Amino acid sequence: MENIVSSTTGFIHLVVSVIALITGLWVLCSPKGTKRHKQIGYLYALSMALLNLTAFMIYKLYGKFGIFHWLAVVSSITLIIGIYPVIRKKAKNYLLTHFSFMYWSVIGLYCAFAAEVFSRLPGIVRTQTGEPMTVFYKLVGLASGLVMFTGIIIYIRLKPKWTKQYRRA
Repeated sequence: MENIVSSTTGFIHLVVSVIALITGLWVLCSPKGTKRHKQIGYLYALSMALLNLTAFMIYKLYGKFGIFHWLAVVSSITLIIGIYPVIRKKAKNYLLTHFSFMYWSVIGLYCAFAAEVFSRLPGIVRTQTGEPMTVFYKLVGLASGLVMFTGIIIYIRLKPKWTKQYRRA
């Protein structure tokens, strides 16, 4: 476990990421608007908030604020914009805004998961001193890009249905 997690912050980050991966996928694939959807959705939002918070506390890869921290900023903004409409329920089409931003929050999470998987590859993507090699960025970019591309295709195909379904509110 030491190779996967190197601190208490890293352990919390790992635990909440697994919770977010499971609950995010569940919320996307399950019926919307039910009591269960709301409960699991709030669990997803809480786990993502903790995931992003702990991401800002991890500096092992670069020793300073890096690209993954900037992506955590984007993730935090997406999460806030996605959750705010269902808390306020004031704006026209608030459910469509909620659904769209929460969808991209989950897709971004899975992009981060793909990047994390490739960042864990031994030796192949790191120098002997532990620094990321050029191939690291290519593999992380390719993995994240494939997940994002898949998310875009699904979004384009299903957005007309979702727009019709969620435009009522």
